[in-house]
Amino acid sequence: MNPITSAQPDTLPRIADVGFGGMLVTFSDALTDAANSAALAFRAELEANRPVGLTETSTSLTSTFIAFEPHTLARETLRAQLIDLLGRRDWFAASLPEGRKLWTIPSVFGGDTFGPQLGEAAQLAGVSPDTAIAQLCETPLRVMTLGFAPGQPYLGSLPENWDLPRQTGLTKSVPIGAITVAIRQIVLFSASTPTGWRQVGQCAFHAFRAHHDAPFALTPGDEIRFVPISEADFLRIHERNDSGDGGATWEAIS
Repeated sequence: MNPITSAQPDTLPRIADVGFGGMLVTFSDALTDAANSAALAFRAELEANRPVGLTETSTSLTSTFIAFEPHTLARETLRAQLIDLLGRRDWFAASLPEGRKLWTIPSVFGGDTFGPQLGEAAQLAGVSPDTAIAQLCETPLRVMTLGFAPGQPYLGSLPENWDLPRQTGLTKSVPIGAITVAIRQIVLFSASTPTGWRQVGQCAFHAFRAHHDAPFALTPGDEIRFVPISEADFLRIHERNDSGDGGATWEAIS
């Protein structure tokens, strides 16, 4: 890899300055599983060998953000370190970080209350509602990033037929646990909010738990598998959901 700076914006991976104390390493301008994996692996390597003066790292869908203290770590010194690290391996082929979890989450799909736009989304994806549910539940889904709301995961990537546009208007509000689709991704809502994504299902899993020691239940790199259940089973789980797990279980995958 031959990383370049923001002065040459068409070559990737790209290193760009962000404000007074930030830098951004971008692996792709379009979302791919490989670019997301590269961003996650690169961040993990930085965290494992954190330079003095580096204060924080995070990832978006295809980038790694690095915050640093300029009085301790000079920008050009950090840039040189990032260029060196980028050149050490093919980050697109790097393994995902250790400590990841596979979550199995019971979810209800379809119906006027819990998945009111399943039929519309399935039609846009060119499949029947039953096939849509099967594809959403059978596709391995990685937590690609957290954002928009606290602890809220963007999951992907779905098959190509799920490259659906967002709605032209907004749904006024979807509930916590809403399962929504667009642009080959699923957003599992951690807060009740308006959205342009189509709601196809719902779970009782809370991705954000404000009063827990670890308020974000999920970590980028985790995987999720939805398991379809009936509305009656969902309501039973929902009524007994003091922990916020919503009937979900997890196992270590690395």
